[in-house]
Amino acid sequence: MNSTLIIIPARLASTRFPAKPLAPLIGADGIARPALHYTWQAGLAAARKIGSNARCVVATDDERIAELCQAQDMAVVMTPETCANGTERCAAALEVLGEQPDLVVNLQGDAPLTPAAFVAALATLIEADPSLAMATVAVPASPAVLAHLQSDAAAGRVGGTTVVRSSTGRALYFSKSIIPHVPPGTVPRENVLLHLGLYAYRPAALQDYASHGPVPLELQEGLEQLRFLDAGLPVGVAVCEAPAWEMIELNNPTDVPLIEAELARRAGLEPA
Repeated sequence: MNSTLIIIPARLASTRFPAKPLAPLIGADGIARPALHYTWQAGLAAARKIGSNARCVVATDDERIAELCQAQDMAVVMTPETCANGTERCAAALEVLGEQPDLVVNLQGDAPLTPAAFVAALATLIEADPSLAMATVAVPASPAVLAHLQSDAAAGRVGGTTVVRSSTGRALYFSKSIIPHVPPGTVPRENVLLHLGLYAYRPAALQDYASHGPVPLELQEGLEQLRFLDAGLPVGVAVCEAPAWEMIELNNPTDVPLIEAELARRAGLEPA
């Protein structure tokens, strides 16, 4: 890729955890910093992994987040409050910036534990296949993760998003149900793939997404990426090996100590 723009959508409005980008997280060094700081660091690590023509910017609709970014030397762009999801916010950020990079990466603001290698895998995948409009990441669900998903499903809870893909590696469908179906008491013939909310888009695909508008399946499942499939845009799925740490997202206040533990754990696993 000649140029890559990593956009970190961040907003304060959250039903489960209001103002979570500003929530303090204690890092491996024992210092508490806003959660967005750690996602920004993950973005910088991904930019370094991709190469010299990659950079990061935070996209927000809130002045408090913008002030934090400015105080901590994070590039930031203001986007409309009307953006319904992170993909729409990335499209809006690109329009405000007036840029046309070769690739746009959506690194969600509540995902500070995202490995840089996953972002690089997306860049490699979409560069190798010019027909792809968008690419995303999945990891094989381990037996323990699959059992957890099945337990959540039995209890009526949403435990994660799964994806099925074609033999050519393109997404066929995403769901908050377990797909493909795994009959009780059986071992799946193929791995159930756990989808991770990390995306890479071509700028034209982002524009198509924004103009296409929400679709029924997207609204029913609560999965923004289904709009790409409804529009007939090809979506590649990079299957990566799960990292040595748990990729917990900051969705609820109860996630704070879990993420802090993984930040410390990751620091002990990565080379100095």
